[in-house]
Parts: sequence; C-alpha cells; structure tokens
Amino acid sequence: MTDLYKRTWFRAAAIGIVAAAVMVGCGKKEEPKPAPAAEAPKAEPLKIAFAYVGPVGDGGWTFAHDNARKAVEAEFGDKIKTSFTENVSESADAERNFRDMVSQGNKLIFGTTFGYMEPMLKVAADSKDVKFEHATGYKQADNMRTYDSRTYEGAYMAGVIAGKMTKSNTLGVVASIPIPEVVRNINSFTLGAQSVNPKVKTKVVWVNEWFNPPKETEAATSLINSGADILFQNTDSPAVLKTAEAKGKRAFGWDSDMTAYGPKAHLGSAVINWAPYYIQTTREALEGKWVGGTGVWWGVKEGAIDMVSIAEDVPAETKAKVDEIKAGLKDGSFAIWKGPLIDNTGKTLLKKDEVADDKFLSGVNFYVKGVEGKVPGNK
Repeated sequence: MTDLYKRTWFRAAAIGIVAAAVMVGCGKKEEPKPAPAAEAPKAEPLKIAFAYVGPVGDGGWTFAHDNARKAVEAEFGDKIKTSFTENVSESADAERNFRDMVSQGNKLIFGTTFGYMEPMLKVAADSKDVKFEHATGYKQADNMRTYDSRTYEGAYMAGVIAGKMTKSNTLGVVASIPIPEVVRNINSFTLGAQSVNPKVKTKVVWVNEWFNPPKETEAATSLINSGADILFQNTDSPAVLKTAEAKGKRAFGWDSDMTAYGPKAHLGSAVINWAPYYIQTTREALEGKWVGGTGVWWGVKEGAIDMVSIAEDVPAETKAKVDEIKAGLKDGSFAIWKGPLIDNTGKTLLKKDEVADDKFLSGVNFYVKGVEGKVPGNK
C-alpha cells in the first residue's frame, strides 16, 4: 500500500467515525428539564388593632398597654401588623372606632377600658370572623373574651409601704370611676396599710374620669390639704405624683413606673405588664387556637403585676415584707382578702379565715373599715 493510499484510507475512516457519532447523537432524545418549583405565596400578616382610652404618652395605663403592643411586634415580627387609636372615649365613639378597625381588615381587636364593653359586644355580633378582646369587663361572646389584671395586688403592696411611711396616719386616694375594680383597689390599699399600721385612715376624692390631669391635680391638692401625707391613685396620668412632689409629700406610680415624674416623692410603682397576655393571645390567633366566650384574671402569679422601684428610704424590713407578699401571691400561700373583714359601717363581710373568691371580689361596692365616706351610688 502506497503512502498516498494509506493517508487517503485513514482520512476516510476518520470522517466515517465522526459522521456515525453525529448520527447517534442526533438520534438520542434529550430528557426534559424539570420546571422550577413554584414558590408558596407568603401568608398575609395578622392585622391587630388596639383602642386606647387615653394618649400613649400618659405615663400610666395606656403607656403600659402600648409597651405590650410593642412587645408583641418584637415577638412575632412580620407575621403580624399592629395599629392603635388613642383617646377613644367610652361612648358611641368607641363603636365607630371598632367598626373602622373591622373595615380595615383587622382580625384581632383589643379594647383597653371598661367602658368599651357594650360597644364591643355590639360590633362583635356583626363581625363573627373577627376576634375581640375586652380589658376589665365581664360580658363575653363566642368571638369576644375578657382579660384583666389583679391590680388590687399592687394596691395592697403599695398600702404596706404607705402604712410604714406615713407620719400623719392619713392616706389619700385619687379615684377615677366608681366601679368594683376601683373600689377594690382603694380597699386593698387600705388593707395593706392596716396590716402594718392599724391607725391609718384613708380619704378618697373621685374625679369620675380615667385621664384628666387638671382634675387629678386638684383632687391630690385637696387630699393633701385635708391632712394626707401619702397619696395613691387609680387614675392614668402622673399628675398625682407630680403634685406630691411639688408639695413635699409622698406618692406612688400606677400602671407604669412613674419614678421620673416625681423622684423625691416616689415611694414605688404598682405596675401592670400586659405583654405576657398579649403575646399568648396573638400566638393563639396565629395558630388557630383562640377560643372566645372566656375570661382571664392575671396577677403576680402570672407576671402581670409587680411593685417596682421602691424608694431607698423605705425600711429594709418593709421591702422584705413586700417581697414576702409577692412570693405568697405567686405560690398561692397568701390571700389579701381574708377574714375577719369588716366594712366601714361595722358589717362583717368575711368571717375569720374566710377567703374571698373571685365572685366576691368582682362585686365589691363597699369601703372597708378605715376608709372614710361612702361609695358613690350607695345609699
């Protein structure tokens, strides 16, 4: 075989091999590529609305609720979206606001004062797909439940401090609205004071509003002028503490830590922490576990009530007494409302060692021995 013939033969063979490979490749069927998985649509955040009776900057009641709202945001992030309306009066305005909240797509609505009860019930009946929560009330529905804090526990601890610190043995209370919640707190404050100082008496001035700093200031001044050297309040602003500071007397913060509003006058603050309940409720709503028609009443035991920022000049034994009370309330070994209990007319309400149940506490409409005057509306 000549060299020319060899080169020609090998070239032809190579071309044939390549052609065959191309033909095999052309005949092979390509496997289809799988389509990219469709992303699941992102769940819409749960919309939650809060109706506040006062301004968020009141330094007390509403401030405490708004701090809890912020705690809910921190806990659940973009799973929720919250909003609030402040200064919603306990009137037809409340119903209008609740209906607005429903129309804006809110599925969980909190009303944070007693006077919202009837308006919320009315709106709840027309909005069955919305969950309603009412603070401090007692009426419920399938899609509406109630929640409250045992503020009387904080009032009692404040009373223990007041009873030890008073020089005149006259205490003063600036009271808001004469409902059992407020009357119960006045009595608990007095019972706490009497537990360490049987000589104390309590004077009360009613302002018939939750938040009205000028009226609160006027009431506090009146109590000081009538001999009270330590003031307590069931109103929402720091006006009472400020008045005590200006007049050289002592007082307590209420609902939130009010130390900054009267550092010299401040004896301690009976605070409410709504965050545990708001977080639990939101989680139930997100997980489909929320159930209406029920109510809760949380206190020291559940982390809802505390006495904080007790003044440095309060005796160590008194601070230890407060700590002892907290521990007893937490484990159930201590009862504030325990007989013998006598009202200020001499009537026995609880016999010796008899402990008041929640039904009894929910209907308190009398003053205990040591509180002057009558509950408004009582004969």
